[in-house]
Amino acid sequence: TPRVVAFVFPMASGHINPSLPVARRLVELGHRVHYCCAPPMRGAIEDTGAAFHELARCLPELYDGREPDVFGAIASLAKEHGLGGSNMRVCRLKLRAVQVELQLPGMLRFLSEVKASAVVYCAGFNEVAPAAAKVLGIAAIPLLTCAGPGCYECMLTQAFDASLEDVDHEVAEFAPGVAAAERINAKYGVAFERGMPKPYGRLEGISLAAGPCLVTTSEDLRDPASEKLLAQYASEGIAFHFVGPLLDQQGAQRSGAFLKEDTKADQGGAAEASGRLVAETRAARAAGRPVVLVSMGTVVTGDVPQFGWEGRPVGADGKPRGLSGRELCRAAWAGCFDAFGAGVADEGPLLIVGLGPQPDPLGDVVAPANARCARTLPQVDLLRAGVDVFLTHGGQNSFTESLSQGTPVVVCPGFGDQIVNGRKAVALGAGLAVDRPDPAPGGEAAAAEAYRAEVCAAMRKVLAGEAFRRAAGECAERLRRAGGVTRAVEVVL
Repeated sequence: TPRVVAFVFPMASGHINPSLPVARRLVELGHRVHYCCAPPMRGAIEDTGAAFHELARCLPELYDGREPDVFGAIASLAKEHGLGGSNMRVCRLKLRAVQVELQLPGMLRFLSEVKASAVVYCAGFNEVAPAAAKVLGIAAIPLLTCAGPGCYECMLTQAFDASLEDVDHEVAEFAPGVAAAERINAKYGVAFERGMPKPYGRLEGISLAAGPCLVTTSEDLRDPASEKLLAQYASEGIAFHFVGPLLDQQGAQRSGAFLKEDTKADQGGAAEASGRLVAETRAARAAGRPVVLVSMGTVVTGDVPQFGWEGRPVGADGKPRGLSGRELCRAAWAGCFDAFGAGVADEGPLLIVGLGPQPDPLGDVVAPANARCARTLPQVDLLRAGVDVFLTHGGQNSFTESLSQGTPVVVCPGFGDQIVNGRKAVALGAGLAVDRPDPAPGGEAAAAEAYRAEVCAAMRKVLAGEAFRRAAGECAERLRRAGGVTRAVEVVL
């Protein structure tokens, strides 16, 4: 019997892209799929055959007069509640019930109007979809685009400047959040924990589902999780399904890097240009020429507050410090050019570099003749065509997509699970990691130069190392056994 499945995802490419092949397969099987998302993702969504519904129009109670994306809405709410300039992760915790209270009326309308029998949603940035599903009595299936239930436990140690107990107390005493949670419980019968969800590292977006949760890695490659956390999820009826990377068909559109003003159409890049890059990659492989892929991801090259192009990590004093996203990317790109650049287009390795959406991304960095630079890349298609080493920011999608094709990595993490994945690459023997520098104020230029040299050395070492390729190949087999899109669709249905 055909079903109607709603998909609810933020304007975050790393979170929505794994959902696209699942939606495509559901449509191919005769089911109807409706996405609630932001306009820059529209092209990739409609390429699957799903119907697009604009997030801001579906949820006007939250988005009218505020930034039309999850990060922007949090920033807007933070200013309204006197939290401007605070750590964004702390703001998200404090404001989650405030945000959900504003979102719930619209989410209930959306799910009711499309007559959804189930909703698939981002586990990390979405509490409203499972809350609405609970009210309506329909199935809620979270998609966890990081390495398992322990991923946030692993990240918490480097997410805050204060102790977890201090952050918990600060969140628990935030009066607007407490009041919003009480109103939600009274009106809808959905409970939000006061303070940080406990055990620390638990995601309420998963707990509220009380059912299956899709995870985009294999069970043996998941992050460690405490017994206390696993027991809590089990008591809530959560069953984790480790389905591995969710890879779309050849030539499929993906959501790419974006800026906030990219509001009218998907900015994923022209199919014709992507096809040329894939063809050139195949030709290089056939000629025995190494192929090097480079991408620092969509967040650090975008304009997300604190984490994007002009963002810097927040230090213990609450002030920005260290390298900006711009300085980090340019140093990483320059390191790759130093390692493999050639004066002639068909000499040396073929370098394929994703630069992101900024108007002048390279600045003073000069790309060599053997480099092909583009705003966005058909990353999965290129990896399938054959890449010898991939410099990646280490986001979960890029990390598992690379390993699924047996491609070794150099991880240059920016924040969050990227740091954990860098360490995992080293532990697996499938690559190296070059950590983000944390210089004292005034030391940024010297730190960037040192980072550039480290990236250069790491790239040369991994390209030359047969052991890295063997280890990545072993990971590929483990990920293939997880089942991918086929298994994910079985869980959804």
